[in-house]
Amino acid sequence: MEASAPFSARIELIGVNPYVLVPDPLLQALFAAAGKSKGPIPVQLTIDGHVFPQTLVKYAGQWRLYLNGPMRQAAGKEVGDTALFTLRHDPASRELAVHPRLSQALAENAAAAAVFNGLPASRRLEIVRYISFLKSEESVERNVQRAIRFLLGQERFIGRDTP
Repeated sequence: MEASAPFSARIELIGVNPYVLVPDPLLQALFAAAGKSKGPIPVQLTIDGHVFPQTLVKYAGQWRLYLNGPMRQAAGKEVGDTALFTLRHDPASRELAVHPRLSQALAENAAAAAVFNGLPASRRLEIVRYISFLKSEESVERNVQRAIRFLLGQERFIGRDTP
């Protein structure tokens, strides 16, 4: 089975998370395309003609393709429905760019930049993601200043007391 061959699957539920299981021949093709068979595999998912970036993950011994609400809503599918899927490895970078205003503020404050650069990657991503998804310039400016104060240990930010 090619890494883009269509397959039909029933949408299942584990806990509160809707997912589908990927056929083994397609899994093997995706592993070959990704060059790995462990850890999350970034894929491009098509569900009934609607395309989404997604990540194939192994949980409880099975590789699962989780389907969030917007994906199911776009395709008009719910748990228990059967849908037509295609998957292909997605080598495109999913790295989030640091907002220019945050970059500038870090460049202007060496102490905050040192703390930021010393944070675990997941914590840096939390801050970058939070700032990146703000809509207004006022919100960006206000939260960049809060982030700097947080990094300096002066304020709570992103639900945390300390960096």
